[in-house]
Amino acid sequence: MFSVIRSSVQRQLHRSIATSLSKAKEIDPTQEASLKEQCYLVDVNDKIIGQASKKECHLVQKNGDIPLHRAFSVFLFNKKGDLLLQKRSSSKITYPDFYTNSCCSHPIADFPLEAEEENATGIKRAAVRRLNYELGIPLESLPLDSLNYITRIHYKDEGNGKWGEHEIDYVIFIQADVKIKPNPNEISEISFVPRTELDEYIHTLNGPLTPWFQLILKHRLKLWWDNLENLDEFKNYEKILQLKA
Repeated sequence: MFSVIRSSVQRQLHRSIATSLSKAKEIDPTQEASLKEQCYLVDVNDKIIGQASKKECHLVQKNGDIPLHRAFSVFLFNKKGDLLLQKRSSSKITYPDFYTNSCCSHPIADFPLEAEEENATGIKRAAVRRLNYELGIPLESLPLDSLNYITRIHYKDEGNGKWGEHEIDYVIFIQADVKIKPNPNEISEISFVPRTELDEYIHTLNGPLTPWFQLILKHRLKLWWDNLENLDEFKNYEKILQLKA
């Protein structure tokens, strides 16, 4: 049976907090500060062409455009093969209270080594940094060679019309038993979900799925999950998957 861990912050805020993206709310100062981080702008071939703030990269322009930038999505499995899924906190500016994969974020220019492209080393460094920040996983628990880079996806979602996403997203799989202490400013709930209970779990959720997680779930996740011991067969570093709903 999947296990659910809810943070004290979620219990304190309880159900009175709105889960709608469109509902106006005061911006959390920690989340607001993170909007100054510099993301990498890329072209459709994932070549870095510049930098822009996290805010600029996620604001939907009047014509519907959103700057294409580099990102990653981590899928963390324990040794039993259960997948850690999270609910984004109500404090998040983009997709608050949405359910998603273990960790999702961006390599940022504030840490220049996160731009290293050989073997996706920069992405892996960024993933370890964020796994530590969001889930409290000790840095030493995740050597870079424990991160499996599978492929990249390209997707776009206009979110609530103000904040959205347009990313080339590196998919990273990890299988390890690690200590976890979620950051309540980032995460309100985590669950370890067995493969056989994934569909049941999804149907029990009281909130939507993030667009990137929904696309990966629809097109690839179950196949990859069924082959955790044979992921090399599915690695593709040449083609960027174009995923659409």
